[in-house]
Order: sequence, then C-alpha cells, then structure tokens
Amino acid sequence: MKKTLLLAAMVLFGLTTYAQSDSGFGIKGGLNYNANGDYFESAGDAARNPDRNIGYHLGIFGKIGVSRIYLRPELVYTKTKSDYNGDDFDMSKLDAPILLGVKVVGPLHLFAGPSFQYILSTEYDGITIDDVSNDFTVGMNIGAGINLGKLGIDLRYERGFSDNEANFINTNITNVGPSRIDTRPDQLILSLSLKI
Repeated sequence: MKKTLLLAAMVLFGLTTYAQSDSGFGIKGGLNYNANGDYFESAGDAARNPDRNIGYHLGIFGKIGVSRIYLRPELVYTKTKSDYNGDDFDMSKLDAPILLGVKVVGPLHLFAGPSFQYILSTEYDGITIDDVSNDFTVGMNIGAGINLGKLGIDLRYERGFSDNEANFINTNITNVGPSRIDTRPDQLILSLSLKI
C-alpha cells in the first residue's frame, strides 16, 4: 500500500512538473498599428505614409501552462499615434490582456482573451484632451504566435467592445478637424517576447 501511494505521488509530482515546465514570466515589446475605420483602406494610407498610426508597447507577462493550454496575463505600457485628417492624436495607456492560449502544433500557438485598458493621457495636435468618455475600457485580443525556446513572436488583433470617444471643441479655425475621436481604435499588434 505504501509503495502504491509513493508511486502515485511520484507520478503526480512528475506530471505537475511536466505541466509547469512551460510556465514562467518575461518581458515584451513591439509595434502597434491603429486603424481609423476600414483596415484595407487604412493599409493603403500606411503604405503611402508609413509613420502614421504607428505606436509601440513595452511590458511584462506571466505564463502558466498546463499541458497544451496556458494562461498569459500581461501588463503593457502602450503609446499610440493616430492620424485624423493630417492631425495627430497621441495616447498613452496601460493595457492588461488576460489571454487563454493553446499550443496547436510545434512552436505555433493561438490565443484570445479580454484586454483591459486604462488611459493615462491623450493629446490631439498639441491640445491635451481631458473629456474622454471612460478612462477604463474593455476590449478583446485574438492572435497567433510562435515560440522558439525563450524567444517568442506574436501578431494579434485588438478591438474594443464599445467605442470610447473623446469630445472636444476645435480651437483652430483654419483647420476643421474631427470633434470626436475614438480612444479605443482597432489595432494590429506585433510583439517580440523574451522569457526570463
């Protein structure tokens, strides 16, 4: 009986260790591309003006793996830039995606989950915007990635569950810009990560 319990405990410990072997934490960074409207129309604008609508992100992540399924919470500082009729809308925010992923085959994995956003600051063509509907919003991330040892690369699509607009009065009479800007635009996010 003792041998059976000892053997069962060793098997359970071995399975737990194997399941947790992919767990850990690390750092990540990369580029964000915001779309103001249709992605295909936006992609043509990006090809003509590659510096528009490009931002960056830096952050940390954790990963808890159980067999082929894992949970990956992240905390990311994001700086985005969007072009509205030739004027720049800059935003700094904290993003906290909580992703559920699955290893598909080899190094390829797919993931999806909610992404919580907290706006730190917004500025439209040099004017600080304080009238944002909600500083805190919820969106969704969905994407795919490849892990090569400790190095990973992923591409994801982010979309807000609802529009979050900043309203303001345009003080520049010569340039009539938008009176509302979505602070939760659709994004393509390309990330490079390093597991520590």
